[in-house]
Amino acid sequence: MFPSDPPSPPFDQTAASPPGGCLSGLFLPPLAVVCVGAILAFFWLGTGSASAAAGLAAESGQDEAAPAAEATEPSVAAEPAEEQPSSISPVFQPAVQYWGEAILAWAAAAGLDPNLVATVMQIESCGDPRALSRSGAMGLFQVMPYHFSEEDDPYHPDTNAGRGLAYLKRSWETADGDPRLALAGYNGGIGVIGRSESTWAAETQRYAYWGSGIYAEASDGATESLRLQEWMGAGGASLCRQAASRLGIDP
Repeated sequence: MFPSDPPSPPFDQTAASPPGGCLSGLFLPPLAVVCVGAILAFFWLGTGSASAAAGLAAESGQDEAAPAAEATEPSVAAEPAEEQPSSISPVFQPAVQYWGEAILAWAAAAGLDPNLVATVMQIESCGDPRALSRSGAMGLFQVMPYHFSEEDDPYHPDTNAGRGLAYLKRSWETADGDPRLALAGYNGGIGVIGRSESTWAAETQRYAYWGSGIYAEASDGATESLRLQEWMGAGGASLCRQAASRLGIDP
């Protein structure tokens, strides 16, 4: 015979409502709502976070891909240097044409336009390698004595061209590629480039006038130069006759 069941303990609300859990006794209806809401929020936040992460990854991917896309674009090639002409302009006098091949080589070595070099030779000596001015300027490019060393032969064409065109190059660069100013600097000294033309010596003004006109017509592809003909009429013809005689060619 079994003893009778022990009497039920008195009602204890705390004991009747096990602690914790979403299904707790008397709080089932409101807690169920809270728990369901929490579950939904969990899934919503998880989905949103995943979407946000995906969005950030996509944005990050775009940012990282942008430089790669730029890198694959074809680069713009540097413009090739202007091709050197195969001959100097036909506007120059025969004694200057005599030096045509040498002028191309000298111009290339100095980084100058051959027609600019020919223009300077035209006005300075008209191609006479033994030309000598009253001021002591010598040779094809009428270079002053102080530009030569003791070992130099000022009348040797290569030496004379090397010294003269080095100075012309400096003048060209100082003038920022302005032919008129570069020619004035060659004749009157580089210092004149930064001064008003009204302060230039009369000789330098004439030199810039003759030279810039001849060079412009030679560069434009003219077959004759009106400015050169004007220069010839102003006294250049005698210089060219002397040069032709020296070289043994027809003037």
